[in-house]
Amino acid sequence: MRAISVQRSGGPEVLAEVEVPRPEPGPVEILVRVHAAGVNPTDWKSRARGETRGGAAPYIPGYDVSGVVEAVGPGVQLYRPGDEVFGMPLFPKPAGAYAEYVVAPPRHFARKPASLDHVTAAGLPLAGLTAWQSLVDYANVQPGQRVLVHAAAGGVGHLAVQIAKARGAHVIGTASAAKHDFVRGLGADELIDYRTTDFTRETGDLDVVIDTIGGDYAARSRSVLRAGGVHVVLANPTDDAFMLVEPDHAGMVALVDLVEKGQLAVTLDSVFPLAEAARAHEHGERGGATGKIVLTVV
Repeated sequence: MRAISVQRSGGPEVLAEVEVPRPEPGPVEILVRVHAAGVNPTDWKSRARGETRGGAAPYIPGYDVSGVVEAVGPGVQLYRPGDEVFGMPLFPKPAGAYAEYVVAPPRHFARKPASLDHVTAAGLPLAGLTAWQSLVDYANVQPGQRVLVHAAAGGVGHLAVQIAKARGAHVIGTASAAKHDFVRGLGADELIDYRTTDFTRETGDLDVVIDTIGGDYAARSRSVLRAGGVHVVLANPTDDAFMLVEPDHAGMVALVDLVEKGQLAVTLDSVFPLAEAARAHEHGERGGATGKIVLTVV
């Protein structure tokens, strides 16, 4: 099968198209024919280091998958060949989504919403689960609570805004002024231009802060929380409030429910063919993407 491999540590140029054996499903595994794969910051950060949490280069990057079940291993009852599924298998170990086929446990996937094509669905799993687990499982956002989402136009941010609104929260988002209309259209109640305004002077008494940035944003974000408020850190593994997303069948089903109710939509920033994965990484690393970057495989 065709795949994209990280050959060594370095820039996008270390991504190479290779031919590798097609995997086969073992017990309680499914083989998925990948139609599209999401591109996430963790992909290019791992590529720059030349390693993932599952080992060193060479390896096939990518976690977000949308595709069709090709075969099932012994013991699988959840899916049958031909079922359309999407998910974030194996994270944080490499799932190898930049490839024509992926093998993983069936409960690392969910049935793809009929209203989403594979390209759009591939943009949802990692960012969507990150937002869902942050807001629902970790922070337990309730109606009327005040939630601040940093980088509200980004991959995680634009989904977090919608999920928080679906939970009945009052949502404040930070984004450049050019993206305020977009984020407001997602349901944000207040917008702050991070380029011209210090968010700590415009907010306070917050119940939850979703921090996708890290650095000095951590201490500043904590300063605007009410007593007992929740700071969710997604960008700094050394922070005590750091949360790492994990495969979650129930969370995926919950995201599907929001999509089907019209309360959650994925915005695609850009789409590249698999062979142009290096260009996709270059685009992502420049920063400023609105929504998600996706690779088409078939």
